[in-house]
Amino acid sequence: MAVPKKKMSRSRTRQRKATWKVANPHTSPCPQCNAQKLSHRACPSCGTYQGREVIPT
Repeated sequence: MAVPKKKMSRSRTRQRKATWKVANPHTSPCPQCNAQKLSHRACPSCGTYQGREVIPT
């Protein structure tokens, strides 16, 4: 079983953990109402997806 030979310093550990960041979700404007929406999902404001209404508003 692999065992580390030296203790990893705090700065080295924190540098490694600093790369795991949450990115902002990519949004695109809705073609019907121009509100920002997530890609490949129905628009929350007007309820349309690919030109047709899928959520009754």
